Amino acid sequence: MSHLARAREVFDVELAAVRAVRAQLDTQFELAVDVIVEALRQRRKTIVVGIGKSGAVGRKIAATLTSTGTTSVVLDGVDAMHGDLGVVSDGDVVLALSYSGESEELLNLLPALKRFSVKIISITGGVKSSLAKHSDIVLNVHVPKEACPFNLAPTSSTTATLVMGDALAMAVLQARGFKQSDYAKYHPSGAIGRAMLLRVGDIMRSGERNAIAEESLTVKQALLVMTKAKSGSLAVVNARGKLTGVFTDGDFRRHMSTDNDLLSRPLKSVMTPNPITVRDTALAMEAVKIFNERNIDDLIVVNAKHQPVGLVDSQDLPKLKMM
Repeated sequence: MSHLARAREVFDVELAAVRAVRAQLDTQFELAVDVIVEALRQRRKTIVVGIGKSGAVGRKIAATLTSTGTTSVVLDGVDAMHGDLGVVSDGDVVLALSYSGESEELLNLLPALKRFSVKIISITGGVKSSLAKHSDIVLNVHVPKEACPFNLAPTSSTTATLVMGDALAMAVLQARGFKQSDYAKYHPSGAIGRAMLLRVGDIMRSGERNAIAEESLTVKQALLVMTKAKSGSLAVVNARGKLTGVFTDGDFRRHMSTDNDLLSRPLKSVMTPNPITVRDTALAMEAVKIFNERNIDDLIVVNAKHQPVGLVDSQDLPKLKMM
């Protein structure tokens, strides 16, 4: 078997595993969501615990929960017995991960956890396992087989556990009415956070870097204005300063091929009227959305009077870590 064929086989096995786990979803999942949401309402947290590969997957699940507003911590199954149980409080939810449901280290931890008034949600492939029997809620992630040719290395099972964790986090997010603006609060340094916390006025080019010319100026004069501003486009305004069009270096190249007198033409005759604009008070996310939806390189920023006050250049967005 070639390497590519083997890779595709692994994909197929793991995709089949995820579909199988999806088919197993039942009311236990809804109960798990309700329990976590209620704990959050009472300002409690979700504690994720797992051993080995389950522990590694658990750290990712905890990170996803936390980043989407569900306060979550990871409890090391071994360190817990040596003082780390101090993170557990009455009213918390314990999310216990073990595919077999018979992990000795995890089972040894359960009596200590039971001393607290906590709800235990297990994510396991052993619905009749010791872990399942000691859990309040059981989320079944049993898979037909592992992608490992010996059916030993955790592969399909860890993928299924991770997907179940993602599903749980997204369902809790929805149940709580968690919004994009809330997400941005937890990611102030991320691209989404910056785009949602910043306004267009914070990221636009303005002043000398914002090329503006009246529609009566010639193309030659307009090119000088663009060159001075080091801009590939120019906002065209009427005598009252209202935006009427845009002229770009692309427009110049297109007209040059057919018009020998282009340099002496007034901007009004060659500009593109009614250009796409964005308000200076709009969220930067709106500018990013426009760039993603429209085939443009520059976006003119206007104020409430429809006067051009700035320019957002698509080339600036990566530098601002917004794309």
